[in-house]
Amino acid sequence: MAYDAPYWRDQLSLIEQKALLRKRFDVHSRSGVELVTNGEKLTNFASNDYLGLASHPEIVEALCTSARTYGVGSGASDVVSGHFQAHSDLEQKLARFTKRDKALLFSTGYMANLAVASAFANSRALLLQDKLNHASLIDGAKLSGARAQRYLHNNPASLGNYLAKLYDADKYDHCLVLSDGVFSMDGNVADISQLSEVCSSYTSLLAIDDAHGLGVLGEGGCGSVLSQGVSQEQCPLLIGTFGKAFGTFGAFVAGPEDLISYLEQVARPHIYTTALPPSLVDATSKSLSLIEAGDDLRTLLNQRITQFKEELSDSGFTLLDSQTAIQGVVLGDNQLALDAGAFLRARGFLVGVIRPPTVPQGSARLRITMSAAHNASDLSNLTQALKEFRRERMEA
Repeated sequence: MAYDAPYWRDQLSLIEQKALLRKRFDVHSRSGVELVTNGEKLTNFASNDYLGLASHPEIVEALCTSARTYGVGSGASDVVSGHFQAHSDLEQKLARFTKRDKALLFSTGYMANLAVASAFANSRALLLQDKLNHASLIDGAKLSGARAQRYLHNNPASLGNYLAKLYDADKYDHCLVLSDGVFSMDGNVADISQLSEVCSSYTSLLAIDDAHGLGVLGEGGCGSVLSQGVSQEQCPLLIGTFGKAFGTFGAFVAGPEDLISYLEQVARPHIYTTALPPSLVDATSKSLSLIEAGDDLRTLLNQRITQFKEELSDSGFTLLDSQTAIQGVVLGDNQLALDAGAFLRARGFLVGVIRPPTVPQGSARLRITMSAAHNASDLSNLTQALKEFRRERMEA
């Protein structure tokens, strides 16, 4: 045999023994608040489709119309022959939407974060980032070759302390600071205004990954950066994705003309991959229009968030301090979290069951995400099922 099969089977067994084994299932319906899998109907509280746009008829029609015109694939990387007029149009719209000079499209948010970290940090750079940043930012820091340090979660004072201690102009050419805008597992919002002040004091480049903020926070869905009144000068780099509130697929980085032009020249995850299909780009352009006019959807979403928190306020569960669509119910034990997910699924609800290494040891949780497409009954039925689980499995 060309490989040591027993060794790898043992590794899988170890993962399973720690209640960390991940399992996939096939969805047989449209993406939405109701999913069908193997004939089983589930109310979906595990999706990042915060505004319910993933199956919006106008976005679907925009994709189909564009595909009939331009075909399915883009055929090449952006720098060869894969850059269509649709790409330029969306980049210009995104620049206006984020109040930045220029935007550059990427195939995924993961690739956009790898690109930012590797393009703006190297062995002559200091890179500081929030302890609970998304895995893609952490991986990007590792690949950059920079001296990297993670500051205390959502703590601008901790960032300032590390900058004062580590930022030596004789040793480092520059410093890059990375943070999520909305933290994907806790749902809380970064204090971007304070982060920008600290960065300004040390002439550091601030980049915010607003994957979970764009579309849902602020006027017109402007996101966590602009809703805190932080300008391009204060936070030069803004990273966004389309697979959450936009309901489509892909990502972008927006910022000053010189920084984005530089990124376009050196970002390997941009240069060496096939460009987004033009049909998906046109679909995202339609989604952006709906987001900018979608204050009614954001109102509905906020109503569901408030309802969820109120209905579980005296339940005895440990809830995270989040005012966003991401609501965490911390259970601690990996197996208990799996049991809770299975209990809810048996009652017709799909929720995220999150365990290490995605979250710290001892903080396994249910990650429950709201959508503007949920109705009040969906939420009430879920919270009643959660209370039932607590009575039967945690208080018995």
